[in-house]
Amino acid sequence: MCDTRDIALIDTLLREEESECLEFKVNNTDPDLIGKLCSALSNAARIHNKSYAYVLWGVDDNGSIIGTDFNPDTIASDTSDRSIRKLKLAKLLKPPINCDFRAVEHPSGRVVMLEISATSISPTEFRGTAYVRIGSATPKLSEHMNKMQTLIKNLQTYTWESDIAKSFLSAGEVLHYLDHQSYFKLTKQAQPQIESEILQYFESDKIIEKDIDDKWNILNLGAILYAKNLNNFDQSLARKGVRFVAYSGNNRSTKTIDNKDGSKGYAMSLEGLVKYINNLLPSSETIGEIYREKDVVFPQIAIRELVANALIHQDMMVKGAGPLIELFNDRLEITNPGSSLNPENRMIDMPPISRNEKLAGLMRRMGLCEELGSGIDKVVFSVEESQLPAPKFQIHNESTHV
Repeated sequence: MCDTRDIALIDTLLREEESECLEFKVNNTDPDLIGKLCSALSNAARIHNKSYAYVLWGVDDNGSIIGTDFNPDTIASDTSDRSIRKLKLAKLLKPPINCDFRAVEHPSGRVVMLEISATSISPTEFRGTAYVRIGSATPKLSEHMNKMQTLIKNLQTYTWESDIAKSFLSAGEVLHYLDHQSYFKLTKQAQPQIESEILQYFESDKIIEKDIDDKWNILNLGAILYAKNLNNFDQSLARKGVRFVAYSGNNRSTKTIDNKDGSKGYAMSLEGLVKYINNLLPSSETIGEIYREKDVVFPQIAIRELVANALIHQDMMVKGAGPLIELFNDRLEITNPGSSLNPENRMIDMPPISRNEKLAGLMRRMGLCEELGSGIDKVVFSVEESQLPAPKFQIHNESTHV
C-alpha cells in the first residue's frame, strides 16, 4: 500500500512546479545541503500551512523522471557525523522533526522521496542555524524577518489535533479504524447508511481530511476520540491512552492489584473508565424507599470531571506520556502531561484555558464534559458535600497532578 500511495503522491507532486515546499534533484546528495534543505523545507511548510514538504531525487527541473542511483542509507563522506542516514540527520535537526527517506520504484524510473514534516514547536535548525526557502535559494531564516514573523505566527496557531495520524486510506479503512457508530450516538445525530455520507460528517468535524486521489487521512482529533484501538496508530498516539493503576497500599512501593492500559479513543472509554474506578472504590449501601443505593467514597461527578479535564487539557506535545490515574488505599491521584495554563491556586476563580480546543469542543458536544467552565467548582462542591478533604492541585514542569 505504501508503494501505491508513494507512486500516486509522486505523480501528484510532478504536476506541480518547484516551490518553497517542493524541490526536484537529480543526484546532488551532499549531506550538508540535505540538512539545510530539511531545516528550510520544514520551516517553509509551516509558513505555508502545509503538513509536509518534499524533495524528489531522480527528477529534473522540468518535472520529468530520469531515475537516480542515490541511496540515502550510505555514508556520503569520510566523516561519520555527515552521514545523511535518518538517525544521523535527526541528531543535527532541532527540534526533532520527521524526515522520512523512501526509495520508490516508479513506473518511469527509480525516485527517492524525502518527506519532511512541518515544524510544530519552534523554527527547525540544522547544526544550530534555521534556514528558509526563498525561491530556489536556502538562506538563513534570520536574514528574512518577514518569513520569521509569519512562521512564528503560524506556530502560535498550530494545533496538534489537525496533524495526520494515518494517511492514504479508503472509505472502508477509515471506518475500520474509527468507531463511527459511537460518533453518531454521542453527537445525537442520525447515522447515514452510505459510507460517503458518514465521511462527510467526519470531514466537517475535522476528524478526517482528503488525501490524494480518492483516499483519506485520519487526523489526530479523530484518532484520539474514536479509535477502536489506539495501538493501530503510531507509538506517540498509542501512548496517549489512559493508564489506570491500583495499589494495595498507600504508596507506589506496595503491590499492584490492578493495571490497565486504555486502547480505545476517549469518546468511547471515558464513561466506562469512570464506572470501572467507582466499582473499585470502597462503598456502602443505603436502603431507599424502594431500591438499595450504592454510596462510593468519592463522588462520581468529581472523578468524572477530573478525568475529563486530564484528557482535554493535557499537552499533546509531551512525548511518551499520557493521562495516568492511580488508586491508593487512602486517595485517588490523576496526572496529565503538561503544566496547567492556570496557577494551582487560581483553579476555581479563573476561566479554564484549553490547549486542545477542537478536542474540548467535540467532547462538550457529546456531553462528556461540562460546558460552562464550572467543572472544578463541581469537583470542590461535591467533595465538600461528601465531607472529604479538599482536592490538592499540583503543577510540575511537564505535568499537572490532582
